[in-house]
Amino acid sequence: MDYYGPMVQSHRFRTALLTAALVATSTMGCAQSGVQERPASTEDAPPQTTGAELDAELFYEIFLGELTTQSGDPGAGYSLMLDAARRSGDSALYRRATDIALQARSGDYALAAAREWKEAQPQSREANRYTLQILIALNRIGETPELLRQELAQIPPASKVAALSALPQLYGRASDKTLAANVVEQALTDELRHPATGPAAWTALGRMRLWAGNKAGALEAARRAIALDDASDVAMPLALELMEEGVRGAESLVTAHLAKQPAPELRTAYARVLLLQQRYPAARQQLEAVTRDKPDFREAWLALATLQLQDNRLPDAEKSLQRYIKLTNAATSDPDLQRRRLTPAYLLYAQIAGKKKDYAAAESWLGRIDNSQEMLSAQRLRASLLAQQGKLSEARALLRGLPGHTPAQTRLKLQAEVQLLQELRLYKEALAVQTELVAQNPDDNGLVYDQAMLAEKAGDPVMMEQLLRQLIARQPDFHHAYNALGYSLAERGLRLEEAKGLITKALEYAPDDPFITDSLGWVEFRLGNSAEAMRLLSAAFKTRPDAEIAAHLGEVLWSTGDRARAYSVWREGLRLNPDNETLKDTLKRLGARP
Repeated sequence: MDYYGPMVQSHRFRTALLTAALVATSTMGCAQSGVQERPASTEDAPPQTTGAELDAELFYEIFLGELTTQSGDPGAGYSLMLDAARRSGDSALYRRATDIALQARSGDYALAAAREWKEAQPQSREANRYTLQILIALNRIGETPELLRQELAQIPPASKVAALSALPQLYGRASDKTLAANVVEQALTDELRHPATGPAAWTALGRMRLWAGNKAGALEAARRAIALDDASDVAMPLALELMEEGVRGAESLVTAHLAKQPAPELRTAYARVLLLQQRYPAARQQLEAVTRDKPDFREAWLALATLQLQDNRLPDAEKSLQRYIKLTNAATSDPDLQRRRLTPAYLLYAQIAGKKKDYAAAESWLGRIDNSQEMLSAQRLRASLLAQQGKLSEARALLRGLPGHTPAQTRLKLQAEVQLLQELRLYKEALAVQTELVAQNPDDNGLVYDQAMLAEKAGDPVMMEQLLRQLIARQPDFHHAYNALGYSLAERGLRLEEAKGLITKALEYAPDDPFITDSLGWVEFRLGNSAEAMRLLSAAFKTRPDAEIAAHLGEVLWSTGDRARAYSVWREGLRLNPDNETLKDTLKRLGARP
């Protein structure tokens, strides 16, 4: 390869002039006798060759390659090292040439060296792995199937499952996620059929399909993994991710597995997803089963305490925390690990004290937290407690005064302030802070979306619509923006056909989302199509029991005269979330008392 040609020629000329001097040294004697002097243990030390004695020219070429690299001329160092690798056939020299190019951020030259290395040593796993990883880094995903297949074939059987599980991370930075999933599927032909590796292979492929937006394909992959070995839990994390994404059919995979293998770790993870979905009774059932069947499983006690606090069952929450702390103290003698594990319990205790308006006790619990990673959570809670005492200006000053001035730290502080103001329903003030946050991060579509939602709550629907249309123009597949705008129009009884079109568009991008289905049901109700509204809202509520969906379904039932069923749905909604504003407003407007 003609790389930095004139520079390399000048170095070769110097090599020829200085060879005689090298011959006269003891180094030459060592090289001729086959004895290799080991360099000092540094990252850039010259490679130790194997399989061939160093002649003076080769030794000097290696030495000069390292010298020029460390002197700030990686191009010349690369060429000298690669030439030495060609002449010696030594893998260490090929590796060093490749590393020099990588350190100089020259991906194409690193790939050229790695490919020469692989051509010289076609069975070398290291050469194959270097070539594979460089191609992925260069986003040349389509060229990797054979390399990946060879890598998998050379992995020891005991390490195969772990390697398969790591594939999504390996290809995680690929710009074309669909292509990456297809390439991996092509390379995994043998592993996907094998009972020992199939579950891990299908799970890895499913995760890559999910990242590519292919939720149906990801669900199918999870099913194929379970079909190969229904006793293995390797596919359960994928099934739980699909549950979080609202994919219909994912939850049944989890519950079916739990019926056969009621592992406490899986039950607790399932409960956490249920908590995120605000399905509190179902989450409580799972956690109570864990604490009953395996009372020494401490993680379940912490999650159960969180749920009991959510339900305002404060004495029960305290008992669960006491059990968690006792198990934590017994599980480890490492003080640092112990403090990290106890911090969430201290935060929950502080919240319990706050609910009791025992602010001194709350501060006492917060004072026990010295874990820097949790300090922001502690200060957020302090600010919330101050606000509860009517000290809002002090609370906001506390958040603004948190240490850290990097963009990321500033963002976290402003987000904490927005959250505090939303909790107090001070939407105009929250919108002002969110606008400040967006000004610092103007390209963050998620922040702009939150700004639009706050604008609506602050009573400015015009601003909300402008922001959502801006989002749709910037990111046409941002389905939340279509849904939010369509629902807002339907809620206000404006441009209902346009609202229906917007929500239908959102469903094209997220067909299994129960909240978008709820929006469509609500706009159908506003259009006077009660039967279709009932069908859609019933399906949404069955998929995702939620207080807001309950409010809409109950109102449709109420309007058709089926008040008994309306009350039943509303009672379920209140049980799920008694503080939901939409449900409370609906009941007040209709004069209903379920």
